[in-house]
Amino acid sequence: MSDRPRKSESGEDYRTWQRVSVTVSGTPYSVATKPGVFAHGRTDPAAVMLAEQIDVPARATVVHMNAGNGLFGSAASPRAERVLLTDRNVLSVDAARRTLAANNATNAEVLLGHGAFGLPADLAADLVAIRTPHEKLALLQLLSDAFRILKVGGRCYIAGANNEGIKTAARTLEKLYGNAGVVTYDSGHRIIAAVKRTDAPASAEDLENPFLRSETFNELDATLRGRQLALFTRPGVFSWDHVDEATQILADAMQIEPGESVLDLGCGSGALGVIAAMLSQTGRVTMVDADVEAVRSSVRTADAAGIAGYRALTSDVAAAVRDEQFDVVVTNPPFHVGKATDLNVPLQFIEEAWEVLAPRGRLFLVANRTLPYERVIYQRFGNIGTLVDGRRFKVLMATR
Repeated sequence: MSDRPRKSESGEDYRTWQRVSVTVSGTPYSVATKPGVFAHGRTDPAAVMLAEQIDVPARATVVHMNAGNGLFGSAASPRAERVLLTDRNVLSVDAARRTLAANNATNAEVLLGHGAFGLPADLAADLVAIRTPHEKLALLQLLSDAFRILKVGGRCYIAGANNEGIKTAARTLEKLYGNAGVVTYDSGHRIIAAVKRTDAPASAEDLENPFLRSETFNELDATLRGRQLALFTRPGVFSWDHVDEATQILADAMQIEPGESVLDLGCGSGALGVIAAMLSQTGRVTMVDADVEAVRSSVRTADAAGIAGYRALTSDVAAAVRDEQFDVVVTNPPFHVGKATDLNVPLQFIEEAWEVLAPRGRLFLVANRTLPYERVIYQRFGNIGTLVDGRRFKVLMATR
């Protein structure tokens, strides 16, 4: 069992930020990245296309939603009056801030939030750029928010790959704005643009979905470990429209004693954290997630369940609580960054669970049965047990 921080298969330290150079129209930009950040280890064609192809008007107010690592914001900064970037993922926000600083984009600001959430209420933008997310309703909210904050005459641009829903996004843009056209297309990626011609959308049909409003949560009735719960979620949060089977399995299998402190690592809607608080009988539970919409959801779930004394924090893995210790860590770790499978993130969950566990503290982890976590858990903890070995999922346990 080693006390050294785990490194990825490529030898990278998960926590070490790197700078890579990306050339946009002949100009090099320094871009911040590390394991766990979207498009780490590769160039995102959609982001480069946005930076290269969009003509930013002089002294414009520019907004970039789902901003990723901040490349477009850096490229837009020299001509714009003001650049506002938003992203729901705390890693992307950190990356974007580092990228803007590295490129001296002093008129640009990054906010943690989905779409227009957190932007000034009176904001009137000349240009909104959107990197397509993968969840359809999350994308629709971005498009709706963009229409709302744009001035008449302002332009909305969306960029993404064919297998990321860009064609569907283009049709939605056409319905909202009454116009849409392809700016450029390359290697399965494209940019679509539309002009806001009036304050009223050409068609309001797609805007009737209540989840487009950031204050509206989806309420799911769930039975976990024999307890009836109301789970609150938002589009784009893991398993936002149904109760995840793996969560149900872990809720039944995890072992928490009265008085124990618990960390729900990657909390999603807060289902496991709430059950853990009920089992510990103290509410001494901390829930963390990289997605601010998940953290907002977990707050609603915990409040509805009457849990007292809990915390819900945005966090890159366990970074927000790295100096603390817990008796139990429960987790259903993510293994996708965008559409790509990236085991660096769940393996870092295992590493940081060990770091924040008190002596004799216990890890309970649920995973698809095909994911190869056992070796890493044994190497880090020196022990491992299997509590559930099901057809689709397994629950692994280890003691520090």
